[in-house]
Amino acid sequence: MEPGSTSPAVRVSGLTKSFSRGLRRTPVLALNAVDLEVATGEVFGLLGPNGAGKTTLLKILLGLVRPSAGQASLLGVPADSPRARARIGYLPENHRFPAFLTATQMLDIYGRLAGVDSASRRRRIPELLELVSMAKWADTRIRQFSKGMMQRVGIAQALMNDPEIVFLDEPTDGVDPVGRKDIRNIVVELRRQGKTIFLNSHLLSEIERVCTRVAIMNEGHVVRDGSVDALTQVESGYRITSTRVSDPARLGLVVPDAPNPDSSTFTYLAQNVGRDDLNGIVDQLRRDGVLIEAIEPVRQTLEDYFIEVVGREAKP
Repeated sequence: MEPGSTSPAVRVSGLTKSFSRGLRRTPVLALNAVDLEVATGEVFGLLGPNGAGKTTLLKILLGLVRPSAGQASLLGVPADSPRARARIGYLPENHRFPAFLTATQMLDIYGRLAGVDSASRRRRIPELLELVSMAKWADTRIRQFSKGMMQRVGIAQALMNDPEIVFLDEPTDGVDPVGRKDIRNIVVELRRQGKTIFLNSHLLSEIERVCTRVAIMNEGHVVRDGSVDALTQVESGYRITSTRVSDPARLGLVVPDAPNPDSSTFTYLAQNVGRDDLNGIVDQLRRDGVLIEAIEPVRQTLEDYFIEVVGREAKP
């Protein structure tokens, strides 16, 4: 960020983009007056079905496509400015690196393309390979890498210029569960370093685990924007895990599943209650000698919320 600047990491205002398609040059509106902000230091997830406008928005932020109207800025600098691009890193979806190069050689070439000086390249390459757990394959040719290894060195490539904003497009696509967990850990470490992470992914379970905030796009609009906790919490509901309650209906508790007779704890739902009502239920459970193990707000998964929102917003 510029000295003394309080600008967000990403700011989009009234962003509109239309394309012409077919022989008749029929106009297609990919983005329609999109407003969006991403604060510095956030792990932000951009979600949406195919054709929602995510890729177009990302290309505008990267300076690859010019908008038809509106503005986009990175760290207070116009997104199409070379100054903005010098401060970002990018891992594209389905990236390809020259297969005959080693990981070290590839990072050295991409570092030179990004304007990183030779001393910094010599220092950063081993550091980054260590960060992405690829140090032992530093001198292995890329043709021998699995998909997960390719994603790891791709992230290292995106970090060669020590960017302030890192754009990761489908970083865990095709990666096994162990590799996905490792990539999540890398994202957490980058956030700890103060970097802003902008994720574009269809794997909503991964987004839910690492993002501090998400936006859902549909048909060129941002239809929802907020923290994962705020978007997925079901109002006025709590899940109580405890020893057996003799008469749950007396307290307005619902048993969601058939209880396991061999279990020492049971799950009950307190639906449509606020905190005051919940505390009254807890007081009564204690008077009844019920031992409470856990109480948590009822939440839906981000995937369920996404499907609900996109289905509701879809036009006939």
